[in-house]
Amino acid sequence: MTDAADDESSSVLLDVAGDGVATLTLNRPHRHNAWNPVLERRFYQLLDEAGRDDRVRAVVLTGAGRSFCPGLDSQRLDGIAGSALDLTGRTSPAVTYAFRKPLIAAVNGACAGLGLVQALMCDVRFAARGAKFATSFTRRGLAGEYGMTWLLPRLIGTERAMDLLISGRTIDADEAKELGLVSRVTEPGEVLTAATVYARDLAANCSPASMALIKHQVLTDLDASYEQAMRRAYRAMAVLAQGPDFREGIDSFIQKRRPEFPPLRADLNPADITGTDIPALTIDPMHP
Repeated sequence: MTDAADDESSSVLLDVAGDGVATLTLNRPHRHNAWNPVLERRFYQLLDEAGRDDRVRAVVLTGAGRSFCPGLDSQRLDGIAGSALDLTGRTSPAVTYAFRKPLIAAVNGACAGLGLVQALMCDVRFAARGAKFATSFTRRGLAGEYGMTWLLPRLIGTERAMDLLISGRTIDADEAKELGLVSRVTEPGEVLTAATVYARDLAANCSPASMALIKHQVLTDLDASYEQAMRRAYRAMAVLAQGPDFREGIDSFIQKRRPEFPPLRADLNPADITGTDIPALTIDPMHP
């Protein structure tokens, strides 16, 4: 099988269903969906398309075949060892972190290194029983990459994060759930269905504007004081209380019907509403 010659258009697939859910599939099963520049470019291109598509209200991220993503393709590891770090033209994983719509990971198999980074950037993680997780960095002589040393302690606590990061040990889906790395574990073969059902509920019953703003609030309030978070919340409350989503939410509740919320507006910028951007987006990936 090829690597550099992989067809970029098929390295990641985007399927937009009529229920408001898009499925984004890492599609290099012959390489276990290992990350390479071809896949990376296509991934961010399609993520951007899903973000701009009014039909899409939630996205499920998964892998083709038996793996999610085991990290950087081993065919590239040998070539970059000992060379200077060059991020020219690369897209920061912070783009995934700041995606405005709900992003649900359906981890169907091996998830390590950069694959784990992408899974952790998702909002909610489902895992198939038997799926394996590892940070892997210390076992490859690497530093904690792409902000994982910032993100992982915030998800599962300092000691648990330190354990996984300094040992690089492999854990299964059940231990990942026990540690808080994932929130749901399914039987093998059922993870994509379970994640999609969850995403459909978001798409059908939750306001796109509310979800985008709440995502932003959670991510920016992680490092804020309570007073700062309250000020931002008051600003956000004032904006949405005057919008059509709140009116529709109340009307549908009173009328006992499913809500018909409008699509997420392209000009709705949560940072403008709260006055705060997501910290990771203030870092220029071209100047580490």
